[in-house]
Amino acid sequence: MIKPPGYALGDKWILSHRGPKNPVDPLRPYLFFQEEEISPTGNVEKVNTIFLTNAECPFKCLMCDLWKNTTNSSVRPGNIPQQIRWANSQLGSAESIKLYNSGNFFDRNAIPVEDYEEIAGLLDGFDRVIVESHPKLVGELCLYFNKLIKGELQVSIGLETVHPDVLPLLNKKMDLNDFRKSVRFLGSNGITSRAFILLKPPFLSDDEGVEWTKRSIDFSISAGVECNVIIPTRVGNGAMEQLHYEGYFDPPVIKSLEKVLEYGIQLQKGRVLGDLWDIEKFSTCSECLDDRIARINEMNLTQRILQEINCPGCGK
Repeated sequence: MIKPPGYALGDKWILSHRGPKNPVDPLRPYLFFQEEEISPTGNVEKVNTIFLTNAECPFKCLMCDLWKNTTNSSVRPGNIPQQIRWANSQLGSAESIKLYNSGNFFDRNAIPVEDYEEIAGLLDGFDRVIVESHPKLVGELCLYFNKLIKGELQVSIGLETVHPDVLPLLNKKMDLNDFRKSVRFLGSNGITSRAFILLKPPFLSDDEGVEWTKRSIDFSISAGVECNVIIPTRVGNGAMEQLHYEGYFDPPVIKSLEKVLEYGIQLQKGRVLGDLWDIEKFSTCSECLDDRIARINEMNLTQRILQEINCPGCGK
């Protein structure tokens, strides 16, 4: 592990390195698209993924760049249902829906509780509903929302890493016990969970990044998580650029994502998915990039390990 800086990586430092937010419309999601994902039962299904426009998350995580597309204050009641209704009208039918809101679905300042019933009505045609939350906001509101919807609810929670020294430096204001308790609470109430795990967070070398991602997958599975999503850590929020400049962080490489995805799949203990967002930024070889993207995508959809890519350009 790389020795961290002598200054505190808290809210004040993180906020001081931010740039301006992007302009957003509270009546429209800032991004939406339809994707494919393997279901818990092994079928490849369509998923309507909607990034809702709402207030910023109260937790200022070191690596987060989602604040860029948030409003400066809470949206009005009725805005979130309008965003969902409009996005689904553009996307068409799908088996599942992801409602990601740059923070926590169960944050009352982000998603008004008075909108829950209307939101639930808009989700009647979906078999699965996936939302996101910080573990400390997993509680009674989850149960209330779960009772309102007809489909199965899954809550995505950021585990990030189980590295005992790195996790506290991420300013996430949670520990592994918080994560374990939230997953247990959800499971005891018939709600499944999905974990976000960072590949190579700050202060780790490439080899350490791979090793600790594997350990994080193991911990998440042991805690009872059904689906683990591996996200390569990237720059883009100001704070991460500063850490990169000072030598505390280098983005992972695409081959590392392949390694940890292979590891997770071979366990055969729930779904393990490699996140392909901005994946081209993690490639050092243009000759094999398309093939590696196709390989990761196919492994995501089949949960089978495919033959490795031998590339003359990068020597592997």
